[in-house]
Amino acid sequence: MASAGIVNIRRDVDDKFYRYRMPLLTTKIEGKGNGIKTVIPNMVDVARALSRPPTYPTKYFGCELGAQTTFDEKNERYIVNGAHNADRLRELLDGFIDKFVLCKSCKNPETDLVIVKQGRSEDIIRDCKACGERTGVDMRHKLTTFILRNPPIKVKKGKKKTGTGDAAAGVGGGGDHSPDGDDAELVENGAESDDELTRKIKAEAKDLTDETTLAKQDWSADTSPEAVKERIKALEGSMAGASLGGGDDDGSDDDANSPYSQLGKWVEEERDESDDPKTFIVAVYKKAEELSIEKKHKTVLVLVQTLFSADVLEEIPKYAPLFAKMVSSEKHQKSLLGGIERLVGISHPDLISSVPKILMALYQTDIIEEEVVTQWGTHVSKKYVDKDISKKVRKASEPFLKWLEEADDDDDDDEE
Repeated sequence: MASAGIVNIRRDVDDKFYRYRMPLLTTKIEGKGNGIKTVIPNMVDVARALSRPPTYPTKYFGCELGAQTTFDEKNERYIVNGAHNADRLRELLDGFIDKFVLCKSCKNPETDLVIVKQGRSEDIIRDCKACGERTGVDMRHKLTTFILRNPPIKVKKGKKKTGTGDAAAGVGGGGDHSPDGDDAELVENGAESDDELTRKIKAEAKDLTDETTLAKQDWSADTSPEAVKERIKALEGSMAGASLGGGDDDGSDDDANSPYSQLGKWVEEERDESDDPKTFIVAVYKKAEELSIEKKHKTVLVLVQTLFSADVLEEIPKYAPLFAKMVSSEKHQKSLLGGIERLVGISHPDLISSVPKILMALYQTDIIEEEVVTQWGTHVSKKYVDKDISKKVRKASEPFLKWLEEADDDDDDDEE
């Protein structure tokens, strides 16, 4: 299951590479006696991951518990009267997700609520962006009355969503509605379909020589030091001509059969079996190529989470040639930094204090660039982790960012 702090939107899906994620609902009891109440501090973040207004799940809790609810949207305070523990509200949230978020046909959470008039009555429909089905909700539930009185805000095409998020863009899932420019990544090259991209790759691949195609080389034939050295040299340089670019649609990675899940599980299984890290990283690249995701920036995110452990500082030099090859754009760098956020913020919280050293190691191996890491360090984003973890990681990175700034100042002084 997912680590504490972030869970799969469908908590019955036990797959850490499941695309759709959300913050773990938290609660805080305030007051006493007849004035006791349960505040949900991160309701806005949870609702954004579900692409629903935060008032909907809060009101749902009230309907299920027979309790009054209060919304202070300006101060982001969502309250259910009475004392209710977090586990109980999480169970109720699962019910809300099943009834008002998941597509009834494909069980995908990437849906919008649409109100459809049927004569004098109105129905609420879940419009699924994944499979295209439009399935109704149970109009007997009390929440439907609230939804009809407070309909979802219609979002014009091409505009950023406000008030609600995108289910596919939940925490760690691939989207961010904060004003740090990450949203632009989601639409860049978006007009190019998978079929068009495949045709482009096949067409350009015809021009590649045997020297520039890793898949045509027999990497396991010779394990001598000289041969290994040549392999790494090829991995770092000779495939440069094979970089075809193109956008990175996340694809359908909401189950264990997605290429990203397959790659992650394969790496985890093979990592400890390999005695030669240099040969292993070549095998990792070939596996990604086999799955047709070697150019995708999300692949970098998966590799950071599966290759690195608590010994990341020792592992960066070991896997540097692989990341140097695969991190080929600003988007790839952001995915790598997002992976580091998850690594130190969720998987290994004890590494928070090591963030400056980790960034320094990546910087010195030319995997991340100064402008990208500086922009990342000064803009809190909920794209990969929740807001609190994002702030904590960036706070920890300040010594490194300060070093970069001072190094620039020294360079300016030398030029004068």
